[in-house]
Amino acid sequence: MTAGPIASEPVDAPAAAQTERQKLRKHFGRFDILFFLLCTIVGVDTIGTVASSGAEAFTWLIVLAVVFFVPSALLIAELGAAFPDEGGPYIWTSRAFGRLAGAVNNFLYWITNPVWLGGTLAVSAATAYTTFFNGGKDLSTPAFYAFTLVFVWVGVLAAILSFDVGKWIPTIGAWSRILLLGLFTVTVVVYGVEHGLHGFGLGDFSPTYAGFVGLVPVLMFNYVGFELPNTAGEEMTDAQKDVPYGIFRSAIISVLLYALPILGILLVLPVKAITGLGGFLDAIRQVFTVYGGHVSADGTATLSGAGSVLGDLAAIMFILTVLSSGVTWIMGSDRALAVSGYDGAAPRFLGVISSRFGTPVRVNILSGLVSTAVLILAHQLTNGSAAKLFGAVLGLAVSTTLVSYLGIFPALPFLRRKYPNTPRPYRAPFPWVISIVLTLLIVFASVQLVAPGAGDHWFGSAYAPDGWSHAERSKYLLTELVPLVGFMLLGVVFWALGRPTRASVTSGK
Repeated sequence: MTAGPIASEPVDAPAAAQTERQKLRKHFGRFDILFFLLCTIVGVDTIGTVASSGAEAFTWLIVLAVVFFVPSALLIAELGAAFPDEGGPYIWTSRAFGRLAGAVNNFLYWITNPVWLGGTLAVSAATAYTTFFNGGKDLSTPAFYAFTLVFVWVGVLAAILSFDVGKWIPTIGAWSRILLLGLFTVTVVVYGVEHGLHGFGLGDFSPTYAGFVGLVPVLMFNYVGFELPNTAGEEMTDAQKDVPYGIFRSAIISVLLYALPILGILLVLPVKAITGLGGFLDAIRQVFTVYGGHVSADGTATLSGAGSVLGDLAAIMFILTVLSSGVTWIMGSDRALAVSGYDGAAPRFLGVISSRFGTPVRVNILSGLVSTAVLILAHQLTNGSAAKLFGAVLGLAVSTTLVSYLGIFPALPFLRRKYPNTPRPYRAPFPWVISIVLTLLIVFASVQLVAPGAGDHWFGSAYAPDGWSHAERSKYLLTELVPLVGFMLLGVVFWALGRPTRASVTSGK
């Protein structure tokens, strides 16, 4: 079944849009959307990073759930149901602010994901493998590349396959999350009964400004993604009903799947022992000793018997979880880039939907190539240090992701004004208030990513990232700002290359 016309389609839609949209197939149902959203929002790769900030992290997680996560769910539920066009966030931004804004915003939205897949996610999967299957020993360089490149290209292949096949990766990934995080949470309770837990006073949960600056970007990075299923809007069987259903149910499940494991890590491990890369994996290994194994005097956990079996199973689920995170974001962001290609905001070459698969194969392959390049370059620049590679790529992924929402969140009130007669099965309350609050939070987080502590003590001891000194603040600023500006300029270039496509429209204004 192919997609039909969209009632809200603008009068200046290029002829190419009609040609490519006829290749889309409707096979994205209500529960597919729910599982897709769970894989989109619940990422286990950043759980250790959040927990490493201590008990205060749990406080900010709950606060951001109320002031950011829930309002963004309300906003996206209206946009996704009212404008269920393929390309989702690109369509909303370009309809509200024009194709140039849509092109720049969409390039940032897309580039984040191959960078994230080839860096943070691939390294997280490799770390899980070495922790549980390689005795904690680092892989040799050839073995590291073999493992991570297979990881990347399996993800790309899943994105290439027709959605009725490829959607099984998010389904498996959603259940892996539920089983992994549920088993971990239950095991923490058992571990606490047997061995006791690290105690916290109420003061440990007290929020601080420094903690907010350090945590808000990564927490917001965890809390975005409600819009991603709408990148396949015309492949949904009933977007106007299913989008709000999927968003509101996934929001509740996602908060629980984040909050309980993070609290569990804090209860099991001393804060100084929690690392961004291995914090969650170390906590799994330690609590699973209740099934077989022991913890030595220096804190090293060794699994045996049933503990070893369950630990290996947890590692497999962890790898499936990070793989499905990458696959869902690649599936979505690649579709958005392809839509911008046939809408005249990117090269027409990229705006092609495969007749065989119904997916943007050319963009999928481009994402795989970018992921491969990021993986190799980052590995070389960090001299093979997994921890440094993880931190460097995560910072870039967070910054490019958050900045892209500066085009998405303000779109709601502008689209209400420009398209007042568009049917809205769900209407978000206080659209201007929600948009302004969310946009201001994104602006604040983006500024703090490139200039930590700005407004208080820029790059002071409480704000400088690990491994950086106050004297290196200008260097750090450039390492964050230059890629962002470069990506924005590439978005402008993509828009310029889309001019021939824009010149051919289905009808004039």
